[in-house]
Amino acid sequence: MPQKRNKITMLISKYFMLFLGSILAAVGVEEFLVPNQIIDGGIVGISIMLSHITGISLSAFLIILNLPFLYLGYMQIGKSFTIATLFSVVSLSYWVSVLHPVTQMTNDLFLAAVFGGITVGLGVGLIIRYGGSLDGTEIVAIILDKKTGFSVGEIIMFINLFILGSAGLVFSWDKSMYSLVAYFIAFKVIDITIEGLDESKGVMIVTDNPDEIADALMARLGRGVTILHGEGGYTREPKKVLYSVVTRLEVAKLKAIIYEKDEGAFVTIHEVHDVLGGRVKKRAIH
Repeated sequence: MPQKRNKITMLISKYFMLFLGSILAAVGVEEFLVPNQIIDGGIVGISIMLSHITGISLSAFLIILNLPFLYLGYMQIGKSFTIATLFSVVSLSYWVSVLHPVTQMTNDLFLAAVFGGITVGLGVGLIIRYGGSLDGTEIVAIILDKKTGFSVGEIIMFINLFILGSAGLVFSWDKSMYSLVAYFIAFKVIDITIEGLDESKGVMIVTDNPDEIADALMARLGRGVTILHGEGGYTREPKKVLYSVVTRLEVAKLKAIIYEKDEGAFVTIHEVHDVLGGRVKKRAIH
């Protein structure tokens, strides 16, 4: 029973965050971008331009244009992703129609691009973080990534640059340039929302004093440490390699601890995008 209750709680939490993300995205689109003829990338951007050209509501295009991509997502990625994406798209479409009559926040194009990008980025970031999507181009990029030499990010960037460039033909070239500003701000905010401001770093330490360094990291940083068993490529001597994950703010302290225990240690530090667990309870050093 407790396991089932936890699963239901997690599901409710997931869809609440998807709902919140769609509201934020709708605010960014309807209160900042659309009234100032600034577009976002992907299906949202195409929908804004088509709505302007045809006079048909933006909310209708958001659903219609995403339908084929939802089918592709179901076939290629899975049922859970497709349901979360459908919920997010329908919710966005609803809130866009609700907010459409509301007076726009600003007439200043630069402010609209900046705050529209931030708000849309927050909304889309939350939706991606909780397993959904608002943009069918992401699904296309995932599929093409398997068949081409380009990464998902590169494919999305190429598609969106083409869409954002089209805004110059539909609206004006200065609106197209403001759209690029909004897109790049949203792109960065999406990253921050997904990964968090407190970036994590993975650390590999090859040292002659592994036990001392491991104990110090656990005691003074409160971080779990995994000991891997390796071998020197030149000497063929057995080596203990430490692996841990720390926050960006803890890197300086980590280096100080390693230098204090072993000045000759070999250390590599790399970015980590998702961390589960790994923290141990801090204890005082005696």
